[in-house]
Amino acid sequence: MVQSEAGHRSVLTDDQIRAWQDDGYLLVRGMFDADEVEALRDRFHRLGEGIDRVPDRWQPRWESDDPLERYPRLMHPHRFCELSLKAMLKPRVGQVLEALFAEPAVACQSMFYYKPPGSPGQALHQDNFYLAVQPGTCIAAWTALDETDADNGGLYVVPGSHRLGVICPDPQRIRAGRTSNLVDPPRGMKAVEVAMKPGDTLFFGGSLIHGSGRNRTADRWRRSFIGHYMPAGSTHVSSAYFPILDFQGREISYEAAAAGGPCGEALGAIANSYGRDAVIH
Repeated sequence: MVQSEAGHRSVLTDDQIRAWQDDGYLLVRGMFDADEVEALRDRFHRLGEGIDRVPDRWQPRWESDDPLERYPRLMHPHRFCELSLKAMLKPRVGQVLEALFAEPAVACQSMFYYKPPGSPGQALHQDNFYLAVQPGTCIAAWTALDETDADNGGLYVVPGSHRLGVICPDPQRIRAGRTSNLVDPPRGMKAVEVAMKPGDTLFFGGSLIHGSGRNRTADRWRRSFIGHYMPAGSTHVSSAYFPILDFQGREISYEAAAAGGPCGEALGAIANSYGRDAVIH
C-alpha cells in the first residue's frame, strides 16, 4: 500500500508513483482536516435527519427499518451543495490526481454514503464499468469521514487488478441485488482491507476491483465522501455524469460514451442508471 502525507503541493515521489502503478491505489493521510471533516458530517447529518431537505434530489424512506432505504447514498451532492462542490474540487485532490494521471483532471461525480450500523457491504466491482471513460480510465477519491475498518464496513481492494480491462458483470448477479461479488478477483489475487482515519483519502483506478464489508457494529457509522475524476484529455464518458467540471468549476464538453461499450447495451443501461440522480439504495 502507498501512503503519502498531504499538506504540500501534492508532489508524489517516484516510489509512490511506482507503487501506484504496481498496486492501483494510493492512500493519502489527512487530505481533509478535522474542520473540513466535521463540516461535511454536519451537512449530511442535517440532510439525513430531515433538518434540511432536497426532495427533488434525495428521497429517503423515512419509515423504513432497512438502513439503506432510510439512509440511501446521495448522488451528485455537488449539484446542489456548495460544500460538496468545494470538497469535490479541493485543489490538493486535483494535485494528486494530476500526478497520478500525468495530466490535469476533471470531475465527473460526487457521492455521499451514510452506511449506518447493520448496512450490508457493496459488491466487488470496477468503477469504469459505470463511467466508461475513454481513452484511459477514471480515478476515485474516497474520503473517510469516520474511522473505517473491517468491523464497520471498510473498503477492500484487490491489488494489481487495475491492470485488467473492464470485466463485464454477470447480469444474473446484478438482478440478484445485494450480491457479494459483481466481479470475481482473478486467480492469484485477493481482496485486502484498507483501514482509514477521518480525513484520509484513498485514490484508486477505474479498473481496480474493490468493494466493502458489512457494518457489523451496533453504534458506529462509516460515512464517506467520494469523487470520481478522469483525465482532461479523455474524449468520452458516460452521459449519465454530464456536466463534467474542471477544477475551476467550469463545464467542459465531452462526447458521450457508447452505452455498454464492450459489455453491450443491456449492461450499459444498468451502468448508466447508477450515474444519474435516481434514488439508489
